Amino acid sequence: MKQLLRSVTMFTFLTLLTSGMYPLVVTGVAQLFPRKASGSLLYDSDKLVGSELIAQKFADPRYFHCRPSASDFATLPSGASNAALTNRSWQESLSDRKRTLQLENPEQALPADLLAASASGLDPHISPAAAQFQIRRIAGSRGLSSDQIQKIGALIEELTEKPQFGILGEERVNVLLLNLRLDKSL
Repeated sequence: MKQLLRSVTMFTFLTLLTSGMYPLVVTGVAQLFPRKASGSLLYDSDKLVGSELIAQKFADPRYFHCRPSASDFATLPSGASNAALTNRSWQESLSDRKRTLQLENPEQALPADLLAASASGLDPHISPAAAQFQIRRIAGSRGLSSDQIQKIGALIEELTEKPQFGILGEERVNVLLLNLRLDKSL
């Protein structure tokens, strides 16, 4: 009987700790960073335009495009295709993306992050090389002058984030932030 009482007591304590106290403490600490706790939402003239943390689909040639998404940028069924490198449909989709990118930007080296989908399908960043790769398409669709094209290059440099703590990850550019600034700067 004593063992049963101890077991029930321990079960009750751990249940209260892990399903009650811990979430409350984490939620309380998160409130010290209200913007991040609220999803890092971005507004343009009091209009919600998206989250800095989740990729959005940009199909218009006037804008920078994100990495491909296996879930078509849907947040609930997000994730990778989980297809192996030998999977025929994966190889075909990769070939289709490569063909499309080469048509848009002939004679340019293709950045890998524009070919393969991200693991979550919602990666909001691209490499600076992937952003630079898209300038020609954007300039052509907007009819930009050479001065404006240079402004876009400077904008990419300005918005390039360094690896976290100087060592974690790669340099990256947030596509939503880049597109918002692109509209304001031209």
